Amino acid sequence: MLRNILDKMANRTRVGFFAALFLLFLSYILTLVSTREVTIQDFWINHTNEVIHNLDNIQGLITEAESSFRGYLLTNDKDLLRNYDKSLRKTDSTFEKLRLLMIDNAEQQKNLDTLRSLIDQKFLWIENVISKYAETHKTSPKSLDENQLSISKTDSIVGELNIMKNAETNLWNERAKSVSKYSGLIQVLNMVSIIIAVILTFYSLVVYNKENKEKRKASIKANEYKTQLQSRIKQLAELNTELIELRNLEKYALTGRVARVIAHEVRNPLTNINLATEQLRSEIGDNGDTDMLFAMIKRNSERINQLVSDLLATTRVSELKFSMASINDIIDESLGLALDRIKLNGVRVEKEYDPEICPISIDAEKIKIAFLNIIVNGIEAMGENGILKISTSKKGNKCTVKFSDNGKGISKSDMDRLFEPYFTTKEKGNGLGLANSQNIILAHKGSISAESEPGKGTVFTVSFIIPQHNDS
Repeated sequence: MLRNILDKMANRTRVGFFAALFLLFLSYILTLVSTREVTIQDFWINHTNEVIHNLDNIQGLITEAESSFRGYLLTNDKDLLRNYDKSLRKTDSTFEKLRLLMIDNAEQQKNLDTLRSLIDQKFLWIENVISKYAETHKTSPKSLDENQLSISKTDSIVGELNIMKNAETNLWNERAKSVSKYSGLIQVLNMVSIIIAVILTFYSLVVYNKENKEKRKASIKANEYKTQLQSRIKQLAELNTELIELRNLEKYALTGRVARVIAHEVRNPLTNINLATEQLRSEIGDNGDTDMLFAMIKRNSERINQLVSDLLATTRVSELKFSMASINDIIDESLGLALDRIKLNGVRVEKEYDPEICPISIDAEKIKIAFLNIIVNGIEAMGENGILKISTSKKGNKCTVKFSDNGKGISKSDMDRLFEPYFTTKEKGNGLGLANSQNIILAHKGSISAESEPGKGTVFTVSFIIPQHNDS
Protein backbone atom coordinates (compact mmCIF):
# COMPACT_ATOMS: atom_id res chain seq x y z
CA MET A 1 0.00 0.00 0.00
CA LEU A 2 2.81 2.40 0.92
CA ARG A 3 4.55 1.60 -2.35
CA ASN A 4 1.36 2.37 -4.33
CA ILE A 5 1.01 5.75 -2.61
CA LEU A 6 4.62 6.64 -3.33
CA ASP A 7 4.25 5.51 -6.97
CA LYS A 8 1.17 7.75 -7.46
CA MET A 9 2.99 10.70 -5.92
CA ALA A 10 5.99 10.12 -8.19
CA ASN A 11 3.75 9.84 -11.29
CA ARG A 12 1.98 13.13 -10.53
CA THR A 13 5.31 14.84 -10.03
CA ARG A 14 6.75 13.45 -13.26
CA VAL A 15 3.70 14.47 -15.33
CA GLY A 16 3.66 18.02 -13.93
CA PHE A 17 7.35 18.61 -14.39
CA PHE A 18 7.38 17.03 -17.86
CA ALA A 19 4.58 19.33 -19.01
CA ALA A 20 6.33 22.41 -17.61
CA LEU A 21 9.67 21.43 -19.08
CA PHE A 22 8.06 20.75 -22.46
CA LEU A 23 6.53 24.23 -22.49
CA LEU A 24 9.87 25.75 -21.50
CA PHE A 25 11.62 23.76 -24.23
CA LEU A 26 9.06 24.90 -26.81
CA SER A 27 9.49 28.49 -25.64
CA TYR A 28 13.27 28.22 -25.95
CA ILE A 29 12.97 26.77 -29.49
CA LEU A 30 10.70 29.63 -30.60
CA THR A 31 13.05 32.14 -28.96
CA LEU A 32 15.99 30.59 -30.78
CA VAL A 33 14.18 30.76 -34.13
CA SER A 34 13.10 34.35 -33.51
CA THR A 35 16.60 35.37 -32.43
CA ARG A 36 18.04 33.80 -35.56
CA GLU A 37 15.52 35.70 -37.71
CA VAL A 38 16.38 38.95 -35.92
CA THR A 39 20.05 38.27 -36.58
CA ILE A 40 19.34 37.74 -40.29
CA GLN A 41 17.25 40.90 -40.55
CA ASP A 42 19.88 42.82 -38.62
CA PHE A 43 22.43 41.68 -41.19
CA TRP A 44 20.25 42.97 -44.05
CA ILE A 45 19.64 46.26 -42.23
CA ASN A 46 23.39 46.72 -41.97
CA HIS A 47 23.63 45.73 -45.63
CA THR A 48 21.08 48.42 -46.57
CA ASN A 49 22.89 51.00 -44.43
CA GLU A 50 26.11 50.13 -46.25
CA VAL A 51 24.43 50.53 -49.65
CA ILE A 52 22.99 53.95 -48.69
CA HIS A 53 26.37 54.95 -47.30
CA ASN A 54 28.10 54.02 -50.57
CA LEU A 55 25.47 55.90 -52.59
CA ASP A 56 26.15 58.97 -50.47
CA ASN A 57 29.88 58.41 -51.03
CA ILE A 58 29.38 58.34 -54.80
CA GLN A 59 27.47 61.61 -54.66
CA GLY A 60 30.18 63.19 -52.52
CA LEU A 61 32.95 61.86 -54.73
CA ILE A 62 31.28 63.23 -57.88
CA THR A 63 30.86 66.60 -56.15
CA GLU A 64 34.48 66.49 -55.02
CA ALA A 65 35.69 65.55 -58.53
CA GLU A 66 33.68 68.36 -60.12
CA SER A 67 34.97 70.88 -57.57
CA SER A 68 38.56 69.84 -58.27
CA PHE A 69 37.91 70.06 -62.03
CA ARG A 70 36.47 73.58 -61.79
CA GLY A 71 39.29 74.68 -59.47
CA TYR A 72 41.80 73.42 -62.00
CA LEU A 73 40.11 75.45 -64.76
CA LEU A 74 40.22 78.57 -62.65
CA THR A 75 43.74 78.24 -61.17
CA ASN A 76 45.51 75.86 -63.52
CA ASP A 77 46.69 74.02 -60.39
CA LYS A 78 47.61 70.47 -61.41
CA ASP A 79 47.31 69.26 -57.81
CA LEU A 80 43.57 69.82 -58.15
CA LEU A 81 43.66 67.75 -61.30
CA ARG A 82 45.31 64.94 -59.35
CA ASN A 83 42.52 65.24 -56.73
CA TYR A 84 40.05 64.91 -59.56
CA ASP A 85 41.72 61.70 -60.77
CA LYS A 86 41.74 60.34 -57.25
CA SER A 87 38.02 61.06 -56.80
CA LEU A 88 37.35 59.42 -60.16
CA ARG A 89 39.12 56.21 -59.10
CA LYS A 90 37.30 56.15 -55.76
CA THR A 91 34.01 56.60 -57.56
CA ASP A 92 34.76 53.55 -59.73
CA SER A 93 35.75 51.38 -56.77
CA THR A 94 32.70 52.47 -54.75
CA PHE A 95 30.51 51.72 -57.73
CA GLU A 96 31.92 48.18 -57.92
CA LYS A 97 31.16 47.73 -54.24
CA LEU A 98 27.60 48.77 -54.87
CA ARG A 99 27.28 46.33 -57.75
CA LEU A 100 28.41 43.49 -55.46
CA LEU A 101 26.13 44.59 -52.62
CA MET A 102 23.13 44.74 -54.97
CA ILE A 103 23.90 41.60 -56.95
CA ASP A 104 20.68 39.92 -55.72
CA ASN A 105 18.46 42.95 -56.45
CA ALA A 106 17.51 43.09 -60.17
CA GLU A 107 15.71 46.45 -59.89
CA GLN A 108 18.68 48.12 -58.25
CA GLN A 109 20.99 46.56 -60.83
CA LYS A 110 19.01 48.39 -63.56
CA ASN A 111 19.26 51.60 -61.56
CA LEU A 112 23.01 51.03 -61.25
CA ASP A 113 23.29 50.68 -65.03
CA THR A 114 21.45 53.97 -65.47
CA LEU A 115 23.63 55.62 -62.84
CA ARG A 116 26.75 54.24 -64.46
CA SER A 117 25.70 55.72 -67.81
CA LEU A 118 25.00 59.14 -66.30
CA ILE A 119 28.32 59.15 -64.41
CA ASP A 120 30.21 58.14 -67.56
CA GLN A 121 28.54 60.93 -69.51
CA LYS A 122 29.37 63.41 -66.76
CA PHE A 123 33.03 62.44 -66.60
CA LEU A 124 33.33 62.18 -70.39
CA TRP A 125 32.24 65.82 -70.65
CA ILE A 126 34.74 66.78 -67.95
CA GLU A 127 37.50 64.88 -69.74
CA ASN A 128 36.73 66.73 -72.98
CA VAL A 129 36.85 70.10 -71.24
CA ILE A 130 40.15 69.22 -69.52
CA SER A 131 41.61 68.04 -72.84
CA LYS A 132 40.68 71.29 -74.61
CA TYR A 133 41.91 73.38 -71.68
CA ALA A 134 45.24 71.54 -71.73
CA GLU A 135 45.76 72.70 -75.34
CA THR A 136 44.83 76.35 -74.92
CA HIS A 137 44.87 76.89 -71.17
CA LYS A 138 41.81 79.05 -71.82
CA THR A 139 38.12 78.49 -71.27
CA SER A 140 36.09 79.05 -74.40
CA PRO A 141 32.61 80.54 -74.50
CA LYS A 142 31.40 77.22 -75.82
CA SER A 143 32.66 75.40 -72.79
CA LEU A 144 30.93 77.86 -70.56
CA ASP A 145 27.71 77.33 -72.45
CA GLU A 146 28.06 73.60 -71.88
CA ASN A 147 28.30 74.24 -68.13
CA GLN A 148 24.53 74.25 -67.98
CA LEU A 149 24.59 70.79 -69.55
CA SER A 150 27.01 69.63 -66.82
CA ILE A 151 24.68 70.92 -64.11
CA SER A 152 21.81 69.07 -65.76
CA LYS A 153 23.79 65.80 -65.82
CA THR A 154 24.70 66.28 -62.15
CA ASP A 155 21.06 66.78 -61.30
CA SER A 156 20.23 63.56 -63.19
CA ILE A 157 22.90 61.66 -61.23
CA VAL A 158 21.60 63.05 -57.95
CA GLY A 159 18.07 62.17 -58.97
CA GLU A 160 19.08 58.57 -59.78
CA LEU A 161 20.99 58.30 -56.52
CA ASN A 162 17.90 59.52 -54.64
CA ILE A 163 15.78 56.91 -56.42
CA MET A 164 18.17 54.19 -55.34
CA LYS A 165 18.44 55.54 -51.78
CA ASN A 166 14.66 55.69 -51.53
CA ALA A 167 14.44 52.06 -52.65
CA GLU A 168 17.01 51.05 -50.04
CA THR A 169 15.28 53.15 -47.41
CA ASN A 170 12.03 51.28 -48.15
CA LEU A 171 13.90 47.97 -47.76
CA TRP A 172 15.43 49.26 -44.53
CA ASN A 173 11.96 50.15 -43.19
CA GLU A 174 10.57 46.71 -44.10
CA ARG A 175 13.48 44.95 -42.44
CA ALA A 176 13.26 47.20 -39.38
CA LYS A 177 9.56 46.28 -39.10
CA SER A 178 10.51 42.60 -39.33
CA VAL A 179 13.16 43.04 -36.63
CA SER A 180 10.64 44.89 -34.49
CA LYS A 181 8.09 42.12 -35.02
CA TYR A 182 10.52 39.36 -34.05
CA SER A 183 11.87 41.43 -31.17
CA GLY A 184 8.32 41.75 -29.88
CA LEU A 185 7.87 37.98 -30.30
CA ILE A 186 11.08 37.37 -28.34
CA GLN A 187 9.82 39.63 -25.55
CA VAL A 188 6.52 37.72 -25.52
CA LEU A 189 8.36 34.40 -25.41
CA ASN A 190 10.59 35.66 -22.61
CA MET A 191 7.50 36.71 -20.68
CA VAL A 192 5.93 33.31 -21.35
CA SER A 193 9.12 31.61 -20.14
CA ILE A 194 9.10 33.71 -16.98
CA ILE A 195 5.41 32.89 -16.41
CA ILE A 196 6.08 29.17 -16.96
CA ALA A 197 9.05 29.34 -14.58
CA VAL A 198 6.87 31.04 -11.95
CA ILE A 199 4.09 28.50 -12.50
CA LEU A 200 6.62 25.68 -12.33
CA THR A 201 8.03 27.07 -9.08
CA PHE A 202 4.54 27.45 -7.63
CA TYR A 203 3.60 23.98 -8.85
CA SER A 204 6.76 22.56 -7.32
CA LEU A 205 5.95 24.13 -3.97
CA VAL A 206 2.35 22.88 -4.10
CA VAL A 207 3.39 19.39 -5.17
CA TYR A 208 6.17 19.30 -2.59
CA ASN A 209 3.83 20.34 0.22
CA LYS A 210 1.14 17.93 -0.92
CA GLU A 211 3.51 15.04 -1.38
CA ASN A 212 5.25 15.87 1.88
CA LYS A 213 1.89 15.57 3.62
CA GLU A 214 1.19 12.31 1.79
CA LYS A 215 4.65 11.10 2.69
CA ARG A 216 4.09 11.94 6.34
CA LYS A 217 0.76 10.11 6.27
CA ALA A 218 2.40 7.14 4.58
CA SER A 219 5.23 7.27 7.12
CA ILE A 220 2.72 7.32 9.98
CA LYS A 221 0.91 4.33 8.50
CA ALA A 222 4.21 2.55 7.95
CA ASN A 223 5.17 3.22 11.57
CA GLU A 224 1.78 1.90 12.67
CA TYR A 225 2.29 -1.25 10.60
CA LYS A 226 5.82 -1.52 11.98
CA THR A 227 4.55 -1.13 15.55
CA GLN A 228 1.87 -3.75 14.96
CA LEU A 229 4.41 -6.09 13.40
CA GLN A 230 6.86 -5.58 16.27
CA SER A 231 4.04 -6.15 18.75
CA ARG A 232 3.07 -9.39 17.01
CA ILE A 233 6.71 -10.47 16.82
CA LYS A 234 7.03 -9.74 20.54
CA GLN A 235 3.87 -11.71 21.24
CA LEU A 236 5.15 -14.61 19.18
CA ALA A 237 8.51 -14.42 20.98
CA GLU A 238 6.74 -14.45 24.35
CA LEU A 239 4.55 -17.35 23.23
CA ASN A 240 7.62 -19.16 21.95
CA THR A 241 9.40 -18.55 25.26
CA GLU A 242 6.39 -19.82 27.15
CA LEU A 243 6.24 -22.84 24.86
CA ILE A 244 9.93 -23.58 25.47
CA GLU A 245 9.40 -23.21 29.21
CA LEU A 246 6.40 -25.57 29.05
CA ARG A 247 8.48 -28.08 27.09
CA ASN A 248 11.22 -27.80 29.71
CA LEU A 249 8.67 -28.32 32.46
CA GLU A 250 7.29 -31.34 30.63
CA LYS A 251 10.79 -32.74 30.16
CA TYR A 252 11.53 -31.99 33.82
CA ALA A 253 8.33 -33.71 34.95
CA LEU A 254 8.98 -36.69 32.68
CA THR A 255 12.56 -36.96 33.91
CA GLY A 256 11.26 -36.86 37.50
CA ARG A 257 8.82 -39.69 36.84
CA VAL A 258 11.48 -41.77 35.11
CA ALA A 259 13.95 -41.05 37.96
CA ARG A 260 11.42 -42.17 40.59
CA VAL A 261 10.61 -45.33 38.65
CA ILE A 262 14.31 -46.12 38.22
CA ALA A 263 14.96 -45.39 41.90
CA HIS A 264 12.14 -47.73 42.92
CA GLU A 265 13.16 -50.49 40.51
CA VAL A 266 16.85 -50.23 41.42
CA ARG A 267 16.64 -49.78 45.17
CA ASN A 268 14.36 -52.77 45.78
CA PRO A 269 16.71 -55.37 44.23
CA LEU A 270 19.67 -53.47 45.66
CA THR A 271 18.19 -53.85 49.15
CA ASN A 272 17.74 -57.61 48.58
CA ILE A 273 21.36 -57.86 47.37
CA ASN A 274 22.59 -56.06 50.51
CA LEU A 275 20.50 -58.34 52.79
CA ALA A 276 21.67 -61.47 51.00
CA THR A 277 25.28 -60.31 51.22
CA GLU A 278 25.01 -59.69 54.96
CA GLN A 279 23.44 -63.13 55.41
CA LEU A 280 26.21 -64.84 53.48
CA ARG A 281 28.88 -62.93 55.40
CA SER A 282 27.42 -64.04 58.75
CA GLU A 283 27.26 -67.69 57.65
CA ILE A 284 30.75 -67.83 56.14
CA GLY A 285 32.45 -65.95 58.95
CA ASP A 286 35.73 -64.09 58.82
CA ASN A 287 37.82 -64.93 55.79
CA GLY A 288 40.39 -62.65 54.19
CA ASP A 289 39.45 -63.39 50.59
CA THR A 290 35.71 -63.29 51.09
CA ASP A 291 35.87 -60.14 53.22
CA MET A 292 37.43 -58.32 50.29
CA LEU A 293 34.66 -59.46 47.94
CA PHE A 294 31.94 -58.55 50.45
CA ALA A 295 33.50 -55.08 50.89
CA MET A 296 33.56 -54.62 47.10
CA ILE A 297 29.86 -55.55 46.85
CA LYS A 298 28.98 -53.14 49.67
CA ARG A 299 31.03 -50.28 48.22
CA ASN A 300 29.45 -50.57 44.77
CA SER A 301 26.00 -51.02 46.27
CA GLU A 302 26.44 -47.77 48.20
CA ARG A 303 27.70 -46.04 45.03
CA ILE A 304 24.63 -47.18 43.09
CA ASN A 305 22.41 -45.98 45.94
CA GLN A 306 24.17 -42.59 45.95
CA LEU A 307 23.75 -42.24 42.15
CA VAL A 308 20.04 -42.95 42.54
CA SER A 309 19.83 -40.37 45.34
CA ASP A 310 21.63 -37.78 43.19
CA LEU A 311 19.26 -38.49 40.32
CA LEU A 312 16.25 -38.05 42.58
CA ALA A 313 17.77 -34.83 43.94
CA THR A 314 17.85 -33.32 40.44
CA THR A 315 14.12 -33.91 39.94
CA ARG A 316 12.67 -33.68 43.45
CA VAL A 317 11.19 -30.39 44.61
CA SER A 318 13.04 -29.85 47.85
CA GLU A 319 11.78 -27.73 50.71
CA LEU A 320 12.68 -24.08 50.13
CA LYS A 321 13.32 -21.42 52.76
CA PHE A 322 12.24 -18.14 51.16
CA SER A 323 13.55 -14.76 52.19
CA MET A 324 13.96 -11.37 50.51
CA ALA A 325 17.40 -10.97 48.95
CA SER A 326 19.14 -8.92 46.28
CA ILE A 327 19.97 -10.98 43.22
CA ASN A 328 23.16 -8.92 42.77
CA ASP A 329 24.38 -9.96 46.22
CA ILE A 330 23.55 -13.62 45.54
CA ILE A 331 25.64 -13.55 42.35
CA ASP A 332 28.60 -11.99 44.20
CA GLU A 333 28.40 -14.70 46.87
CA SER A 334 28.26 -17.42 44.17
CA LEU A 335 31.33 -15.88 42.51
CA GLY A 336 33.06 -15.99 45.90
CA LEU A 337 32.45 -19.75 46.07
CA ALA A 338 34.06 -20.14 42.63
CA LEU A 339 36.91 -17.69 43.31
CA ASP A 340 39.60 -20.39 43.38
CA ARG A 341 38.57 -21.74 39.97
CA ILE A 342 38.36 -18.21 38.54
CA LYS A 343 41.92 -17.36 39.68
CA LEU A 344 43.31 -20.75 38.67
CA ASN A 345 42.04 -20.39 35.10
CA GLY A 346 42.78 -16.65 34.81
CA VAL A 347 39.15 -15.85 34.00
CA ARG A 348 38.15 -12.18 33.86
CA VAL A 349 34.71 -11.45 35.30
CA GLU A 350 32.77 -8.47 33.89
CA LYS A 351 29.69 -7.35 35.84
CA GLU A 352 26.82 -5.25 34.50
CA TYR A 353 24.38 -5.10 37.41
CA ASP A 354 21.22 -3.06 37.46
CA PRO A 355 21.70 -0.95 40.60
CA GLU A 356 17.97 -0.27 40.91
CA ILE A 357 16.97 -3.94 40.82
CA CYS A 358 14.55 -4.77 43.64
CA PRO A 359 14.90 -7.63 46.17
CA ILE A 360 13.04 -10.86 45.36
CA SER A 361 11.78 -13.74 47.47
CA ILE A 362 14.12 -16.74 47.04
CA ASP A 363 15.93 -19.50 48.90
CA ALA A 364 19.33 -17.81 48.85
CA GLU A 365 21.38 -20.96 49.55
CA LYS A 366 19.69 -22.99 46.86
CA ILE A 367 19.98 -20.17 44.27
CA LYS A 368 23.70 -19.82 45.10
CA ILE A 369 24.11 -23.52 44.29
CA ALA A 370 22.23 -23.07 40.99
CA PHE A 371 24.32 -20.03 40.02
CA LEU A 372 27.55 -21.75 41.10
CA ASN A 373 26.83 -24.70 38.78
CA ILE A 374 26.29 -22.30 35.84
CA ILE A 375 29.45 -20.28 36.68
CA VAL A 376 31.59 -23.40 37.00
CA ASN A 377 30.16 -24.77 33.76
CA GLY A 378 31.19 -21.52 31.99
CA ILE A 379 34.69 -21.50 33.53
CA GLU A 380 35.31 -25.12 32.45
CA ALA A 381 33.99 -24.35 28.92
CA MET A 382 36.39 -21.38 28.51
CA GLY A 383 39.56 -22.77 29.96
CA GLU A 384 42.31 -20.23 30.64
CA ASN A 385 42.05 -16.45 30.04
CA GLY A 386 38.32 -16.50 29.36
CA ILE A 387 35.82 -13.70 29.91
CA LEU A 388 32.70 -14.32 31.99
CA LYS A 389 30.07 -11.57 31.69
CA ILE A 390 27.24 -11.41 34.21
CA SER A 391 24.39 -8.90 33.91
CA THR A 392 21.16 -8.30 35.78
CA SER A 393 18.07 -6.38 34.68
CA LYS A 394 14.45 -5.82 35.56
CA LYS A 395 11.73 -5.61 32.96
CA GLY A 396 8.08 -5.67 33.84
CA ASN A 397 7.47 -8.28 36.51
CA LYS A 398 10.64 -10.25 35.75
CA CYS A 399 14.14 -10.16 37.19
CA THR A 400 16.64 -11.55 34.67
CA VAL A 401 20.23 -12.72 35.05
CA LYS A 402 22.51 -13.49 32.09
CA PHE A 403 25.74 -15.51 32.27
CA SER A 404 27.82 -15.15 29.06
CA ASP A 405 31.09 -16.91 28.33
CA ASN A 406 33.39 -16.89 25.29
CA GLY A 407 34.10 -20.58 25.44
CA LYS A 408 33.94 -23.26 22.76
CA GLY A 409 30.14 -23.25 22.66
CA ILE A 410 27.65 -26.11 22.39
CA SER A 411 26.43 -27.89 19.27
CA LYS A 412 22.73 -27.86 18.38
CA SER A 413 22.34 -31.57 19.01
CA ASP A 414 23.87 -31.22 22.48
CA MET A 415 21.70 -28.15 23.24
CA ASP A 416 18.57 -30.32 23.06
CA ARG A 417 19.93 -32.53 25.89
CA LEU A 418 21.65 -29.79 27.91
CA PHE A 419 19.57 -30.13 31.11
CA GLU A 420 19.18 -33.94 31.03
CA PRO A 421 20.58 -35.73 34.09
CA TYR A 422 23.90 -37.50 33.47
CA PHE A 423 24.35 -35.83 30.10
CA THR A 424 27.73 -34.14 29.87
CA THR A 425 30.37 -33.29 27.28
CA LYS A 426 33.14 -33.06 29.90
CA GLU A 427 35.59 -35.86 30.51
CA LYS A 428 35.19 -35.74 34.30
CA GLY A 429 31.65 -34.36 34.60
CA ASN A 430 28.72 -36.32 36.06
CA GLY A 431 26.03 -34.41 34.11
CA LEU A 432 24.00 -33.41 37.19
CA GLY A 433 25.10 -29.78 37.72
CA LEU A 434 22.86 -28.07 35.16
CA ALA A 435 20.02 -30.51 35.82
CA ASN A 436 20.21 -29.61 39.52
CA SER A 437 20.29 -25.88 38.66
CA GLN A 438 17.20 -26.30 36.51
CA ASN A 439 15.44 -28.13 39.34
CA ILE A 440 16.19 -25.32 41.81
CA ILE A 441 15.14 -22.52 39.43
CA LEU A 442 11.94 -24.28 38.36
CA ALA A 443 11.13 -24.86 42.04
CA HIS A 444 11.24 -21.04 42.39
CA LYS A 445 8.75 -20.81 39.49
CA GLY A 446 11.53 -19.29 37.42
CA SER A 447 12.90 -20.21 34.01
CA ILE A 448 16.31 -21.07 32.61
CA SER A 449 17.38 -21.22 28.96
CA ALA A 450 20.59 -21.33 26.99
CA GLU A 451 21.77 -20.00 23.64
CA SER A 452 25.01 -21.14 22.08
CA GLU A 453 26.96 -21.30 18.85
CA PRO A 454 30.04 -23.46 18.41
CA GLY A 455 33.17 -21.34 18.66
CA LYS A 456 31.32 -18.26 19.97
CA GLY A 457 30.44 -19.14 23.54
CA THR A 458 27.23 -19.72 25.49
CA VAL A 459 24.66 -17.50 27.21
CA PHE A 460 22.53 -18.80 30.10
CA THR A 461 19.46 -16.72 30.94
CA VAL A 462 17.70 -17.11 34.28
CA SER A 463 14.45 -15.26 35.04
CA PHE A 464 12.42 -14.96 38.24
CA ILE A 465 8.90 -13.62 38.52
CA ILE A 466 8.62 -10.68 40.90
CA PRO A 467 5.40 -10.74 42.94
CA GLN A 468 3.28 -7.63 42.39
CA HIS A 469 3.49 -6.53 46.02
CA ASN A 470 7.28 -6.54 45.73
CA ASP A 471 7.33 -4.47 42.47
CA SER A 472 8.57 -0.99 43.12
